[in-house]
Amino acid sequence: MLKAFSLLKQFSSIQNPLNSAKVARNLLSAAELTLVKIPNRTTFILKRKHTPRLLRKYVDQTKWKPFKKRERVYQLVQDTDVLPEGNIDVILTSYIQGLGEKGDVVTVKRNYAYNQLLLPGLAEYATPEAKEMASRKEKRSNEVIEERYSGIHVHRTMNFLSNLILCVTMNKENKWVLEPWHIKASFRKAGVHLSEDCIEMPKNKIEGPDLNLEDKEFLVTVIINKKEKVKVRCRLHHWSTDIVYRLPHVPLHWTKSAEPLFNEESELLLKMPIPSVPKTKET
Repeated sequence: MLKAFSLLKQFSSIQNPLNSAKVARNLLSAAELTLVKIPNRTTFILKRKHTPRLLRKYVDQTKWKPFKKRERVYQLVQDTDVLPEGNIDVILTSYIQGLGEKGDVVTVKRNYAYNQLLLPGLAEYATPEAKEMASRKEKRSNEVIEERYSGIHVHRTMNFLSNLILCVTMNKENKWVLEPWHIKASFRKAGVHLSEDCIEMPKNKIEGPDLNLEDKEFLVTVIINKKEKVKVRCRLHHWSTDIVYRLPHVPLHWTKSAEPLFNEESELLLKMPIPSVPKTKET
């Protein structure tokens, strides 16, 4: 840049036209070195408004006449600057919760891919070479046993179930024995839909009605995709169809600790989290 400025100063002080032309050439060459060329990917797709008259192949090409003004009028078909940015494919280099496993090809938005995946090094562009390399690594990894989730949402589901306190409501007057379909109905009340085959009951039998079991905890096991297993905390509650015999309501009962129903599960229940008291808006 300093070289170009000094040449420009010389050019302004030269009176001989021959010398000035020489300095001007040097100035242009110095300017080409200092300029930064930025590529522009802007593309305009145009079409002619009027179809031009073209010569036949067998007609003498020397008889061609230039286009008229009306034949030089174009219409804008598409401007790439105003088009919405589409999604791109990337290859994950590590497991990402809710997105996929290592080596999976996923389609995400451009901003998310650039800021959250490509810059931190969690993914790479899905070029043909990268896809081929990822397939080779996957074949090699099949020889080594790796722990992989059976689905992209399994980890999130396991976190949700492990933090859940499932209220199992049983009848206060009629006799009952706790079975998987009771647990299934309690899960449905909590917004979780599953089949009875996914539920493993405790080894000990639970039967009632027995008020000594009221508000006591036990564990059931939920099997996800016939592979992952997660323990879920359950609490027993007796319910009567007659409003006179119903037990008093305990507010925010899920935020309070409870006694275990079986002593062998006490240590595991103590390690499991208990939901905190929800915050109320200040008036």
